[in-house]
Amino acid sequence: MKLKTFFEKFDQFADAPNAVAKMRELVLQLAVQGKLLDQNPSDETADKLLAQIRKTKDRLISDKAIKKQDTDPITNDQAPFVVPPSWAWTRLGEVGDWGSGSTPPRGNHELYGGNIPWLKSGELNDNQSLSGSEESVTELALKTGSFRRNIPGDVLLAMYGATIGKVAILAEPAVTNQAVCGCTPFKGVINRYLITYLISQRANFHSASEGGAQPNISKIKIVGFPFPLPPLAEQKRIVAKVDELMALCDRLDAQQQERATRHADLARASLARFAAAPTPANLHFLFHKSYTITPADLRKSILTLAVQGKLVPQDPNDEPANRLIDRILKLRQKFAQGQRAKVVKRLRILDSTSFDHNIPDLWTWCRLGELVLDFRYGTSRKCARNASGVPVLRIPNIQSGRIDSTDLKFTDMPPSEFNELRLQKGDVLLVRSNGSESLVGRSAVASVEDERFAYAGYLVRARIPQKEIFSPYLHLALSTPSVRNQIESPIRTTSGVKNINTTELSNLVLSLPPLAEQRRIVVKVDQLMALVDELETQIAASRATANNLLEALVAELTTP
Repeated sequence: MKLKTFFEKFDQFADAPNAVAKMRELVLQLAVQGKLLDQNPSDETADKLLAQIRKTKDRLISDKAIKKQDTDPITNDQAPFVVPPSWAWTRLGEVGDWGSGSTPPRGNHELYGGNIPWLKSGELNDNQSLSGSEESVTELALKTGSFRRNIPGDVLLAMYGATIGKVAILAEPAVTNQAVCGCTPFKGVINRYLITYLISQRANFHSASEGGAQPNISKIKIVGFPFPLPPLAEQKRIVAKVDELMALCDRLDAQQQERATRHADLARASLARFAAAPTPANLHFLFHKSYTITPADLRKSILTLAVQGKLVPQDPNDEPANRLIDRILKLRQKFAQGQRAKVVKRLRILDSTSFDHNIPDLWTWCRLGELVLDFRYGTSRKCARNASGVPVLRIPNIQSGRIDSTDLKFTDMPPSEFNELRLQKGDVLLVRSNGSESLVGRSAVASVEDERFAYAGYLVRARIPQKEIFSPYLHLALSTPSVRNQIESPIRTTSGVKNINTTELSNLVLSLPPLAEQRRIVVKVDQLMALVDELETQIAASRATANNLLEALVAELTTP
């Protein structure tokens, strides 16, 4: 298959992750392997070119214009890949004069602010005509320090940290700090071809780097790095072809960005259409191939519509939500007497004009504390996977709305404590303490099967009156963006752990529909979320197919 065919098939794998970036990598890989163009038998071979380069190097060393840099020849088993017969393997130290710079003492102001650009590794960024710098140094700095004077046309290579492998071609004389190695290519080596190879080997430079917090690749390793040298005429043709194909990649990238912008506008319009009529048909419309809304955003939209009263129609015969809270207050008074606990009174909060959206007439604004009979922290006892004693739920057991009992720990616990901590159907368990902010406030609803469990101390149980509140709706409300914002805003960090207490949980503001509508909302949300899951699977499969096609085409092009 020809590379032209590969580009013509772009639409078939455009949905693959980083498709254009992978195309750029492929172009570079083919270029330095001699597979981008057919070889011309009339070209002078690289062996002859390499012999001329060695004569130039020896003469410069003899004239003391450059320092000697010894490198070992490359044996056949050291060559990273096969190159055409007209090419030759050598090392980077054989095709140019390499040297790094330094940093003048910061306390000496006479060394800075001169007219000599002083480059650092973060300024390279694969620029093929680099001029200007963030800082400059004086002639005094060059006389008193250890610098390599780089000239226009020199190739720069970053050696430190996250910038390892970044390159540039100088457009003006400059010096660098110690994190940059400069190279003056010898006659017969085109700097644009050299930089093409260096970019193609960036991952290998990273692999060869050493060090801890600030990894680096040394000059010794750089000059010893293998280098595939093509005939001079082919170097020129390779550079021209790479420019042509990279320009094509630029156009494809721009087209994708333009399409993404248009599709974002279409997606917003589609989401507004779904918000006005949240039906399965409109949900499928949101997953149009051309402008799919991300499943995560769509899930948030579904939850937001649910708690705004826009997901299912209201029934005027439903009992108003206010009456539910009045009854819960009476239930809480009885519960508190039996538990010798403090009664949480009805909390009068701001009227609906204080919120960013209105709710239906039969709904009410309330706080979580008004809906909960009792908050209870879990046990602090040490637990183990010994399969004996009381099974204790931990944070990994709290999944999205449900309890996963596949990985349990156990502890010895007296019956009195177990009776206090034992779950009941409809209880809501919340994560109150964790290293990850996104997990704090995560909730799950207990089922009948979960009534055999106690729970650990970094969880808190909210006991819900089942005849007034449908616990799955409460979990749904706690998962909405508006309530998540309230959960995350008061979170405190203690010794690296994020925390929220029951007082803060009690003050969470949420919208409450009539009980019958709570149930209808949960059914509708489950239906729509199942469709989102199904469509997300289809999208993932489509992208995987595109990625597999891309990998297959790349393999076909790169296999000898």
